[in-house]
Amino acid sequence: MSPTTSDPKTSTEESKNVSRNSLSVVDGSVDLEELDNSGKTKGAFLGSNTQHVFSNPVSLAYWQDVFEKAKYEGRHRFDPQLSWSPSEESRLLRKLDLRIMLWVWIMFSSLDLVRRNINRAVSDKLLPELGMNTNDFNNGQTIYFFAFLAAELPGGLISKKVGPDVMTPISITLWGLICSCQCLIKSRTGYYITRALLGLFQGGFIPEMVLYLSYFYKTNELPMRLSVFWTAIPLTQIIGSLLAGGFLEMRGISGWSGWQWLFLLEGLMSIVVGLCTFFVMPASVTETSKILRGKASWLHGKNGWFTPREEAILVNRILRDDPTKGDMNNRQHVSLRGLWLALKDYDLWPVYILGVLAYLPYQPTASYLSLTLTTLGYTVFEANMLAIPGFILFFLNILFIVWLSEKFNERLLISAWSNIWMLPFFIGLIVIPRSASPWIRYTLLTGVNGIPYTHAILVGMISRNSNSVGTRAVCTALYNMCYQFGSIAAANIYRNDDKPYYYHGNKVLLSIVSVNIVLFVLAKLYYIKRNQRKDRVWNNLSEEEKTMYLATTKDTGSRRLNVRFAH
Repeated sequence: MSPTTSDPKTSTEESKNVSRNSLSVVDGSVDLEELDNSGKTKGAFLGSNTQHVFSNPVSLAYWQDVFEKAKYEGRHRFDPQLSWSPSEESRLLRKLDLRIMLWVWIMFSSLDLVRRNINRAVSDKLLPELGMNTNDFNNGQTIYFFAFLAAELPGGLISKKVGPDVMTPISITLWGLICSCQCLIKSRTGYYITRALLGLFQGGFIPEMVLYLSYFYKTNELPMRLSVFWTAIPLTQIIGSLLAGGFLEMRGISGWSGWQWLFLLEGLMSIVVGLCTFFVMPASVTETSKILRGKASWLHGKNGWFTPREEAILVNRILRDDPTKGDMNNRQHVSLRGLWLALKDYDLWPVYILGVLAYLPYQPTASYLSLTLTTLGYTVFEANMLAIPGFILFFLNILFIVWLSEKFNERLLISAWSNIWMLPFFIGLIVIPRSASPWIRYTLLTGVNGIPYTHAILVGMISRNSNSVGTRAVCTALYNMCYQFGSIAAANIYRNDDKPYYYHGNKVLLSIVSVNIVLFVLAKLYYIKRNQRKDRVWNNLSEEEKTMYLATTKDTGSRRLNVRFAH
């Protein structure tokens, strides 16, 4: 019997059920109906559900109006009555992983190969051949991070306006071109210029991809996909170390140094990825037939990747999970007001602070590993091969830690493990004498570089707690900008007068690690208190007041009373 039945008693009961269902989080954070008795989020499921945010006629009318006004690209597939089986959704999820997630991973791999190949190039006498020292190398890295940071928000906003399917392949092609041009640098000035250009073209890519993935995946599906996204770092560095082992051995061919060949060839690889992206990246699930403005139909078919029913399932499963994903068109720019609202959302500031500091400590050791190993007496080839075990450990740890976070539905405390892990290794690097075996020092450095990288967990928190497409685009960029501030600091901790063991630098890093552990706990306590405060206000409202609030409130994002922060 429907909620509009003439049976008063049944109508009242069903109305209450629908009303309670309408309390589902319309802003992408934690729904009150998703919480179990301990306050944790319940496990999500596949397949359609008869009770969802659009079951309430008032809520349905409100969101239909939102989708139409926003000209949401999937609104023609919106159907609140649509039902589908778990097997259908599971099959489509696998298709998304193959079509979307895999290529996003390849694109990020292209970025990480190019931005970090400088760490391998320095093992092949790049610094002395350009008349540079460690401090000059640090300055170049600082310039890169500043340029990356400066382009982060503008790049993300431009992509939001023109569409990621247009912005992304252009960016990849350009940063591949700049990487290749690094083979021609002859001086410190050339090194600085190319690092600046590389940062400008790569800035904005990461928040752009986080937002892009949120178009395709539900809230509970995104964290694990983000962990896979960040496995591009260790796996690409393993591949990069193997490539460097060969490219750097090309020293002498055509009178070039090995590092010149490395920059040229890896840049060309990125250019190929960029050009291919024009042909394989759709703007949304309903626009796979419009890739390259429909000129790639010979590759994807006239109707694209999905049938009309499959498109409807993909659209409705996302909207029922988080209706705010339909409150902007994927080519609609973020207004200045929207930018300001995102900037002043103080409830996200604890995560921004963690973005600056949490992953700063491991970066200097990672950047200097190959150079440190050559200083310890290993050959260029050995130094690059010895970097691989740390990246393997990094890869295994990132998958395990995010899986653990999802299994126990715990984010901040498990994220703190990244710094708890590094603590004993930095203590070891400080206390071992200069005469210690190079293998002991190598083991400790490998331990730091094998960090359980919980970056994906914090980015998932930002995406979930920022609550709408517009604020999600800005907040993700702001978080990544905070990360780049940390990277700028990290690039200047190891100094020329402290080499080759960097005892002073490691003491600084140990202090930051200790502070970070405390910050994770404080951030956890902050969100617990914020949720408790909201609970008190929300629970004092009657069912009718709650329904009226949801239908009429002008509160947005995390200001809404029915939103609970994920932590």
